[in-house]
Amino acid sequence: MRVSYYDWSAYHARQRPGELAIIDLATGRRLTHHDLNDRAARLASWLQANGVGEGDRVAILSPNCPEYFELEFAGGKIGTIMVPLNWRLAEPELDFILKDCAPKVLIYDAAFRDMATRLMADCDIAHGLELDIDDPATNYEQAIASGGSSPEIADLGHEDLSMIMYTSGTTGRPKGAMISHAMNFYNAVNIGMPSGCSPDTVQLVVLPLFHTGGMNCYANPVLHAGGCVVLMREFEPGGALAALGDTDLGVTHFFAVPAPYQFMMQHPDFASTDLSRLEVAGVGGAPCAEPILKDWIGRGVPLVQGWGMTETGPTGTLLAAADAERKLGSAGQPVLHAEIRIIDDQGQDLPHGEKGELIIRGPSVTPGYWNKPDATADAFMDGWLKTGDAAYMDDEGFIFIVDRWKDMYISGGENVYPAEVENILYELPQIAEAAIIGVPDDRWGETGMAIIALKPGEELSEQAVIEHCLKNLAKFKVPASVVWVDALPRNATGKVLKWELRTTHLGDDAPAIS
Repeated sequence: MRVSYYDWSAYHARQRPGELAIIDLATGRRLTHHDLNDRAARLASWLQANGVGEGDRVAILSPNCPEYFELEFAGGKIGTIMVPLNWRLAEPELDFILKDCAPKVLIYDAAFRDMATRLMADCDIAHGLELDIDDPATNYEQAIASGGSSPEIADLGHEDLSMIMYTSGTTGRPKGAMISHAMNFYNAVNIGMPSGCSPDTVQLVVLPLFHTGGMNCYANPVLHAGGCVVLMREFEPGGALAALGDTDLGVTHFFAVPAPYQFMMQHPDFASTDLSRLEVAGVGGAPCAEPILKDWIGRGVPLVQGWGMTETGPTGTLLAAADAERKLGSAGQPVLHAEIRIIDDQGQDLPHGEKGELIIRGPSVTPGYWNKPDATADAFMDGWLKTGDAAYMDDEGFIFIVDRWKDMYISGGENVYPAEVENILYELPQIAEAAIIGVPDDRWGETGMAIIALKPGEELSEQAVIEHCLKNLAKFKVPASVVWVDALPRNATGKVLKWELRTTHLGDDAPAIS
């Protein structure tokens, strides 16, 4: 049987067949590298037998499960393109995505059976395969059992697509970022080497696998290296801490956006959990408040930051563990196979220390958006991807992500980056969650509104919040008002939905966001 050089699972099935590749905490299933490769090959054979082959899309709608990787590595053999779907989206949003990418197969969890049936009919999807953690006799398992172990291997190249990952669509129709085999490979190099991914790595995966953070930080690089991923079906703080402290699992690597770290450190088991086996704990996806960084570092965990986005594979920068405290708050330096610049509104490079837009290019950057040539053209400038992130570079070449350009507001002619103010708010021990948005002001143009959720049983006054900010921030950065809420709205990865806060608290005055 010929093997594609994009077929990572086949390689490790030969090199370390009996070693674990995946542990599924929800079911207790354990797949060796041989098991993973065999199931991927059988899925690939079933797809080919049903007229699905190179360039065809196969969508999956499910919480975290091993089948994500079976589908991904089946595509590495026969050239199918995986489309992971955000299962938290509303049915009309999923309908739009499925009509946009036109898959021939929808793999879905039994929890979504009714919706999946409607979507398949409305979107003219020929085949459906159901997953059910409580039933081992689903038609997905029947497909695996009936498929041969020797599919016809496709002749793939770096430029061929491995996935289409749709953006959240919170500010308009979702766009499908095209993920090539080159992007997956270079990300495995860019993040895998400095993070120490090896056959001995065991990573706890808590972010959803439909998101690039779940799939690629560090799950794919770990499997590329021949290590093992431990899957949580959905993130839960106590369960995550239990897995990190489990000596039998022996977790060495962890990655999340700031919210899971925040929720875990607020959990009563945080102080007593043994975190000594963690070699690398990465955080990205949004600026991380310094109190979170300091609390985890204080527990002896090398919590290191990075920056990236779906369109960059995702890794664009990494902060070495050795620099974690010295460069607290930095997203690190550009990875091996990427170039980064900080530019002004005219596209000119800015000197060290000045804030501008971060742009990036390299082999891990997306070739564009599925079926959207205009959006692709708008996203690039002379081959550089415009990220929409505000950042600056210090005199040692370390990148500091300030905020999203669209979240910045201007008060009295001064730029205010909400993440900087939020960082100060988190110094108040009563606060569980905090977000800043800009609101219209007749005198200053815009001022800040602090939207705060308190920890259970805590009290805090608006005056105390503002006085704390006045002691630590320039006056133009201090929020003019405070709104109290039970919890902040977040997306599936834990990012705060600033657009929803604007809509809720500003209504018709909410600014349009492109």
